Amino acid sequence: MGFLQRFLKTTTRESQAPRSRSSFQDVSEEELEAHLNIARYGDFVLTDAVRPAYDLEVVPRAGYRRDTFRDRSTGVEIPVLLVSASREHVLDVFFDLLDPLGEEVDVVLETSHERETGDHLDLYREHIDLPILKSILYDFEDILLDDGCTGIAVLNPQRPLEVQFDEHKLLIMYGHDLEGFEDVLADYRLPPTPDLRFITEGEHVHSSSDDFTRRFEELRYRLGVDD
Repeated sequence: MGFLQRFLKTTTRESQAPRSRSSFQDVSEEELEAHLNIARYGDFVLTDAVRPAYDLEVVPRAGYRRDTFRDRSTGVEIPVLLVSASREHVLDVFFDLLDPLGEEVDVVLETSHERETGDHLDLYREHIDLPILKSILYDFEDILLDDGCTGIAVLNPQRPLEVQFDEHKLLIMYGHDLEGFEDVLADYRLPPTPDLRFITEGEHVHSSSDDFTRRFEELRYRLGVDD
């Protein structure tokens, strides 16, 4: 099933970014079809999970940006790397970014299937060997890449470090020692780009399907994930 069919017939969620007027508002069906079938922007290829605004407020491209996450409750600041990688590389990058976490990790599955717009549910599994986790995830490349309602985070609380592969298929790393992650990004020739904007920073749409919802439940079962 193509992106347009999934967009029109199943789950579609718009960005929560505030806009006075949606760029999709006055678009004809033919214009919408043409836009949603565009996956390539220069050398960058999107997965089928998400598409940018019709007016291309943010044009997808590869690279990464350093940032800081500030915990409002504690005031603690944590360094962050935000990464955008093209479809043909993004899963390989994700799997290689897991190696600095160590041999045993915790997993959080994020799902927004059949939930209110902007809402999601986190499902947690502690203590899984990283090679076993990777083996399971390789069997679910379809939803990891193309389901706009599935995200995953892998972390090691003992280090502490965390790698997210979110619903938008962006990669996000948290931790005070991010050098190992930057080495991986350099191996894939993903450049540090201070002015890089991500698809989440503009209007965008997500795509999913009933098949992906079923596949998510299969993944949840294989991982032994609880609410």
